[in-house]
Amino acid sequence: MSTARHTKPPRVGDAPIFRRLLIAIVLILVVLVVVAPLAVIGVQAVSKGIGYFARTIAQPDTRHAILLTVATALIAVPINTAFGVAAAWAITKYDFRGRRLLLIVIEIPFSISPIVAGVCYLFVYGLQGLFGEMLQSADIKILFALPGIVLASMFVTAPFVARELIPLMQAQGRDLEEAATSLGASGWRTFFSVTLPNIKWALLYGVVLCNSRVMGEFGAVSVVSGNIRGQTNTLPLHIELLYHDYNAVGAFAAASILALLALVTLIAKVALERRGAGRVSRPSLAAPQPALEKIP
Repeated sequence: MSTARHTKPPRVGDAPIFRRLLIAIVLILVVLVVVAPLAVIGVQAVSKGIGYFARTIAQPDTRHAILLTVATALIAVPINTAFGVAAAWAITKYDFRGRRLLLIVIEIPFSISPIVAGVCYLFVYGLQGLFGEMLQSADIKILFALPGIVLASMFVTAPFVARELIPLMQAQGRDLEEAATSLGASGWRTFFSVTLPNIKWALLYGVVLCNSRVMGEFGAVSVVSGNIRGQTNTLPLHIELLYHDYNAVGAFAAASILALLALVTLIAKVALERRGAGRVSRPSLAAPQPALEKIP
């Protein structure tokens, strides 16, 4: 008597033809959307020779745009890092009214167009804005200057650090901090000895993403900067001006700097992911925690 074997029918996703087709579609999209534009930037940037490329980068307007972009990042990224850490700490370590509202507010920059955000700053800090007359009487210039560029960059990048830290700190819970507090550690000592070692890779991950977005921001900055050549143009805005001046090679040369930044960001992102950034894990309390052992 033969016994019938009941085997499960193969799933669609297990079929070799489906797997190969899916991989082929992904590879084609990657080549067309990512690899091809980056290759064009690299080829066009040096199409007139390395000497022309170097002269383009060394032009005063281009150098000023690079320095302004770096200065904006040096101001906006540390402030947003401090904000993200503080917001994540408050949301995950304390219970208070308005906690969910704070979470929603942190997400707002992801749901609003950067250009809309720039226009909003005009209505707040512009000459006809809410604080315009007061700022003008005090001879304080926000818009069409570095402060406005920094504010716009801070707005669009405000959620990056907090978004990386909040899920991780929620998964880790409050046990370690409460244990440190019971041992007599102050708030600052608890943060630097207990919390920071457990979130350092996720924190660096958020900082890398924040820095990359600040340097590449176009929409909000284009509204609040005024596009003044050699004064308020960041590197993305300067690339647009070069292209409108029919200096395509110069635009590609300047764009190659942002492309290089994207490559460095990608390498840093992969390195941090290998170190555990972005993984939500809860530390075990069964084993002794080195951070707690250091607290007197």
